[in-house]
Amino acid sequence: MYNSFVTFVKQLYGSQQVPLHAPVFLGNEKKYLNECIDTTFVSSVGKFVDQFEEQLAAFTGAKKVVACVNGTNALFLALKLVGVEKGDEVLTQPLTFVATCNSIAYLGASPVFIDVDIDTMGMSPVSLRKWLFENAIIKDGSCYNKLNGNRIKACLPMHTFGHSVKIDEIKVICDDYNIELVEDAAEALGTLYKGKHVGNFGKVGVISFNGNKILTTGGGGTLMFNDLELAGRAKHLITQAKVAHSIDFAHDEVGYNLRMPNVNAAIGCAQIENINQFLASKRETANLYNEFFQKEGISFFTESENCQSNYWLNVVLMENRAQRDDFLKYTNQNGVMTRPAWVLMNKQPMYIDCMQSNLDNAQWLEDRIVNIPSSVRIKL
Repeated sequence: MYNSFVTFVKQLYGSQQVPLHAPVFLGNEKKYLNECIDTTFVSSVGKFVDQFEEQLAAFTGAKKVVACVNGTNALFLALKLVGVEKGDEVLTQPLTFVATCNSIAYLGASPVFIDVDIDTMGMSPVSLRKWLFENAIIKDGSCYNKLNGNRIKACLPMHTFGHSVKIDEIKVICDDYNIELVEDAAEALGTLYKGKHVGNFGKVGVISFNGNKILTTGGGGTLMFNDLELAGRAKHLITQAKVAHSIDFAHDEVGYNLRMPNVNAAIGCAQIENINQFLASKRETANLYNEFFQKEGISFFTESENCQSNYWLNVVLMENRAQRDDFLKYTNQNGVMTRPAWVLMNKQPMYIDCMQSNLDNAQWLEDRIVNIPSSVRIKL
């Protein structure tokens, strides 16, 4: 099967060397970049930042989008905006990219790892409610950990590889326990859950535009809001908390330099003009993969019930870790880039002592997941 897969992928992408996920530039990227240079607006002031925010809000259905320098800092800021402070705990999942947990640590808070569901690869509502029932108590309107007395301030599920978690169920649980919900939708631009774009269910949603995402700005991220007052506070904080004034440089609190540069936003404006074409291409690729792997008797991961996935990174599930490693070795040695899932966050040295639920599903998936080439397939 390994050789037939390599042959299939090379034919699919028309190349003897196939990357995991490469950006595609189809339209006005150079035109808009040249405009930045010609007008000298290359930094954080320029029309493309506002335009990109407006285009993303229209596409995702958010009331307001605030562009940020990258997805990791957007996560950090989102948690800060909902009130996460030093000593707090944030419920998240072990199967995620390290940025999810680092954003928690930047605030002096600690992650608590909740198991994932096999059918979504994201946080399990059943595991979340079980852990809270056993470990949490509501006191004075806030949720606290009964074992250590720490405040449980927020919940940060991640929509893994573009597949939505059961986010409505998670929101109900968070509401029951007075926990703020922030969505790590870094990989999920274009993903819908029950017809609603992910990132719109929590207090804040975050999307990444790194070079390997469906839509790239080179480096960048955005925060999604349906609370306009909170969005205004985000914009204030990322611009060094500068008080609006025609002359004076006055600042009313500690702020941050997290603004997206105009050159990055210019690329994003050009990219989003083709987002529907990108998403259609990726869905077509996922369907072709599904047909191929059904014939080979290998499990290809498809969107779960109620989810319309963007299929950012396609996933196959091997029978065990040994088969996973054999497949990874063969494909990478033969010109087709594949990769395993991340090492679970609860195994990382900086997070190894954090609290956790039973993580059997996360471990099962780590042993079996292989990401396969998923670039947009459009001939230039």
